[in-house]
Amino acid sequence: MPVITLPDGQQKSFASPPTIDEVAASIGPGLRKAALAGRVDGRLVDTSCRVESDARVSIVTGRDPDGLEVIRHSTAHLLANAVQELFPGAQVTIGPVIEDGFYYDFAYERPFTPEDLAAIEERMRDIVARDLPVTRQVMPRDEAVAFFARLGERYKAEIIGAIPAGEDISLYGQGGWVDLCRGPHVPSTGKLGAFKLTKVAGAYWRGDSRNEMLQRIYGTAWADDKDLKAYLHRLEEAEKRDHRRIGRELDLFHFQEEAPGSVFWHPRGWTLFQQLIGYMRDRQREAGYLEVNTPEVMDRALWERSGHLEKFGENMFLTATPDERVYAIKPMNCPGHIQVFNQGLKSYRDLPLRLCEFGKVHRYEPSGALHGLMRVRGFTQDDAHIFCTEDQITAESVAVTDLILGIYRDFGFDDIRIKFSDRPAKRVGSDEVWDRAEQALRAAAGAAGLELEYNPGEGAFYGPKLEFVLRDAIGRDWQCGTLQVDFNLPGRLGSTFIGEDSQRHVPVMLHRAMFGSLERFCGILLEHHAGRLPLWLAPVQAVVLTITDRQAPFAERAKEVLQNQGLRVEADLRNEKIGLKIREHTLQRIPYLLVVGDREAQSQTVAVRTRGGKDLGSMSLERLVETLSAENASRGRAVMED
Repeated sequence: MPVITLPDGQQKSFASPPTIDEVAASIGPGLRKAALAGRVDGRLVDTSCRVESDARVSIVTGRDPDGLEVIRHSTAHLLANAVQELFPGAQVTIGPVIEDGFYYDFAYERPFTPEDLAAIEERMRDIVARDLPVTRQVMPRDEAVAFFARLGERYKAEIIGAIPAGEDISLYGQGGWVDLCRGPHVPSTGKLGAFKLTKVAGAYWRGDSRNEMLQRIYGTAWADDKDLKAYLHRLEEAEKRDHRRIGRELDLFHFQEEAPGSVFWHPRGWTLFQQLIGYMRDRQREAGYLEVNTPEVMDRALWERSGHLEKFGENMFLTATPDERVYAIKPMNCPGHIQVFNQGLKSYRDLPLRLCEFGKVHRYEPSGALHGLMRVRGFTQDDAHIFCTEDQITAESVAVTDLILGIYRDFGFDDIRIKFSDRPAKRVGSDEVWDRAEQALRAAAGAAGLELEYNPGEGAFYGPKLEFVLRDAIGRDWQCGTLQVDFNLPGRLGSTFIGEDSQRHVPVMLHRAMFGSLERFCGILLEHHAGRLPLWLAPVQAVVLTITDRQAPFAERAKEVLQNQGLRVEADLRNEKIGLKIREHTLQRIPYLLVVGDREAQSQTVAVRTRGGKDLGSMSLERLVETLSAENASRGRAVMED
């Protein structure tokens, strides 16, 4: 009879093969009640699954990441069940788990309304209250196709029809409702309850714009109401921090249909953008990088040789000239940097050679994927490529990671995860070359003391990479910087150097970005700081406000003094009440408000307030310059405020 080994090493014997539910019951009634699924020798299974032989078994509850995924998967089925009870003509398609929730795509004769969502959610709660057992059955593929065809579920029949003949198909049902699914699922609908439907959107069948449009209902699900409430609070906070809203309120940028996925920067927004470039330019110069600039439009033949056209062509913009020559607008900077490296004979003494560029690139993104600054078609990369020998990979990679992590700290990001992404299915180069590149990057990460998460199959088509993921103020993750080891592109594009042996060798190229996209990083910063940017980044750092027209001459002089010290300062001399002025500029998130009345004009001082409403008292212009300059230099948060 089976011997079950539990995670703590305890072993239990059973007279007959037990189910996961029975294993949980043997441990305690509380665990049995909390059990959602189990793991048998690492394989995730239903609580009804029988353990037929000796195995290591663990019980999965809502507190486990796997348990949360089971909850969300089961809640997606709950959603589909409710939709088909309320709208019998609706057909179900697919309903996967996504980050923080799930969605399900439906084909229905009319769009779902907000009132429909409320009714669907209410019916979902009704199905939970019924506490219907969730059961699994297995059916041959052809029988499953016929089963769903009889139900009128042509999308499900099409999905199953694409599965190889002869395979068995698992179905999950609750009450009279059934769906195709690999599982596992919760034991009964009563195990669910902490969920919320969030929105409805359009989606093409199988993600292909040539297919019919479906309706996608999104939702979120959690282990308990406390976690759900916390998540909904984060959603509310995220809406308040939406960079598109902040961009309008602070007059930073806009978008319009004539240039989809491209940014129209306004003066204040462009000032922020240039602050990022200036900061990064200084950091890179200190780290030994040489700045270059390469063409945005180059012949397609170059992109064919590099492999970009084959592996990345669907995301590239191509154009033909009257002489029928075809050009590509660059989606990446790397081939251009290789052309710079290739000019003139290089020696091993020239390596490592670090080239950087604030290069404008263009990539085609479907219109439905565009999202403010976060997903655009034209963007600027803080791109760099380090040409080095194989022996220099570790030292250069350690230097890059130290630089990236230090830069993120300057911008207020302290919680950073690093993922290791290995070879993708679509790639250039032999497996032997990829083995060397992956081994080199792992060794470099080890030398840098990095703790890595594994992200299989997500490397670039030319090499493995490290991805730097930032966690923002409300707990969201943003993948920004990357470091990639490339043994392929330099050789494909003819790069060589003369080694110590006087022979030609192909250099290794390290691809490196820290912000990634400057446009996207601006959006992340605006949301992370809720528009309340630290002084050194704020487009306008202070504004001088007059109480009456009598103070205008001194206010103008104060502005000029501060500007001459390199501070970004404006003056508001309007004939408006001071309370109105303070309110308007506070809403503009300007770090410091400098109020000038008759007393201040006479004493040649300003009354200093922060955007948070703190009164810092009167200061002379000299002391104010000293205070703000020190804060600028420290790159800290606003004095005594944020």
